[in-house]
Amino acid sequence: MMSSALEEPRQDWKIGKPDGAAVERVMVRAGCPRAIAELLVLRGIVDDAAVDAFFHPTLDSLLDPMQMLGMPEAVARVQQAARDGEPILIYGDYDVDGTVATVLLKTAIERIAPKDKPAKVSYHVPHRIREGYGMQTGVLGQAAAAGVRLVISVDTGIRAFAAAMEAKALGLDLIVTDHHLPDEAVGVPEAVAVVNPAQPGCEYGFKWLCGAGVAFKLAQAILTAACQTEEERVRLQKALLPSFLKLVAIATIADSVPLDGENRVIAALGLKELRNPVQPGLRALMEVAQIPADRSPTATEVGFRIAPRINAAGRMDIASDVVEMFLTRDVERAVELAQKLNRLNEERRATEAEALKAIEDRLAALRGESGEFPAECIVLDDPDWHRGVLGILASRVVDRTGRPALVLSHEDGHAHGSGRSVAGFHLLDALTAVHGGMQTEGGIFTRFGGHAHAVGFSMPSERVETLREQMRLYGASQLTEQILFPPMECDVEVPFAELTLEFAAWLARCGPFGAGNREPVLVSCGVALATSPRPIKERHICLELQADGVRLSALGWSRGSEWLERCSRLGLEPGTRVDVAYRLRTKTKPRFAGLELELLDLRVTE
Repeated sequence: MMSSALEEPRQDWKIGKPDGAAVERVMVRAGCPRAIAELLVLRGIVDDAAVDAFFHPTLDSLLDPMQMLGMPEAVARVQQAARDGEPILIYGDYDVDGTVATVLLKTAIERIAPKDKPAKVSYHVPHRIREGYGMQTGVLGQAAAAGVRLVISVDTGIRAFAAAMEAKALGLDLIVTDHHLPDEAVGVPEAVAVVNPAQPGCEYGFKWLCGAGVAFKLAQAILTAACQTEEERVRLQKALLPSFLKLVAIATIADSVPLDGENRVIAALGLKELRNPVQPGLRALMEVAQIPADRSPTATEVGFRIAPRINAAGRMDIASDVVEMFLTRDVERAVELAQKLNRLNEERRATEAEALKAIEDRLAALRGESGEFPAECIVLDDPDWHRGVLGILASRVVDRTGRPALVLSHEDGHAHGSGRSVAGFHLLDALTAVHGGMQTEGGIFTRFGGHAHAVGFSMPSERVETLREQMRLYGASQLTEQILFPPMECDVEVPFAELTLEFAAWLARCGPFGAGNREPVLVSCGVALATSPRPIKERHICLELQADGVRLSALGWSRGSEWLERCSRLGLEPGTRVDVAYRLRTKTKPRFAGLELELLDLRVTE
């Protein structure tokens, strides 16, 4: 017997209610539809200057890098090293953020070197498995022996106290550029300069740059300082900085930092510049990622096609291949490396899929008969899981459970892990509390770091059960009902009659979308089913909806059979009126041009 629609549990929808007068002002200033103006007001974009900057981001919207604490000292030391031909080592990281930052800074330093004395810039990108995250003292010793006198970290170093002490002992000058959170109890490492907008005392106007973003600001500062004529300054603004922003945009999107403020400017300008790239490695990468060359990629395409292929090198093999690919001018070598990244990404996907099978079984056991996951941080470990995919697996666990998660692998008596979190649960604070609260010499972890939503760590395998119990207790005390069962964040209500291609174009101009500038969730109420729900591949659903003389398809995607079961419980049939929450999609294939809805939630109209 079919259940009544009244028995269907209803998730709360939180729909924005913007100030009407502010909406009117934005509509007049931008000449946009009301729903777009409502969206901007809800996101705090109200005054004329903010509206103009939002719809027309320019290089002038970028902040002055010299406002960043430590930047003047860093610029002066890099200038000295470049001028005197000192060997410089850039110490990077193995993910998109770290490899891109390495490319940016190496390129910038080489550009400011005297023509008769080329810069001597080498780089080290650590191997994820053999070295792990962070600066290693052994690498610094090798660099000193090779004659290096200046080391610049990118996307790492803010907690590298041992490495900083070693650098000083070796006679190496150290510049730390990073974006991760420092240890508030200890401060920052001793260095010639620490450049990190997240450090205490830094008054830089935007705190959430990615590691490549911070490296770009150093590059911007040294390139600006090197300009001696108006012609050089114009070339910097018109050509060099936009060229750099291509890679910074990729890293910014891939690192999931908030896409508002300066990050949105970087992403918007960089995506625009990515149309038909000239650099051989970037062009080859976009080709294997099947990004059309006749338009700029979207943030989604960067996040799901380009970034995974870059990350695959660090996850499955050697991340320095990424740096070489972006630096080489040899077209054949660029294609060879891009194709290698593509193969590694396929290998990564297969490895991830195999681990997910075991994870699904464990999650099913955690749910038990209640059908609900416990209100705690989920900790899963297995010696067979590849260390290169632990972060991805943690994200998958969060997606499936709505709980923060730590996922670990074991090797030679040591556990290595990655964690991802949910909104409202600060994961680095959780690890810090657990680490400091353990009655273990030096704490429970041998190393850990990250930020609110993502962490990495290592520890003796024998302590994993203790970690599991401590995270369970910490999570139980912090994970409130509001965090675990948040209402669906909807933006604005839009009548079907306003869903036009012109409206979709305005919506696209509000991007690029990501963390901090999430893609808008729209609501339309009282729309009618034109036909019975149509299953797609026995898992998904297609609803034909109509109102105001407009008929649109709404597609609901399921991992299992969720949408099919929901439609059955609701007793949907032709004529049933429903309220729908969705994202608006523009169909790109010429034969099927138009709009459709990506269904997020649905309820029968009361």
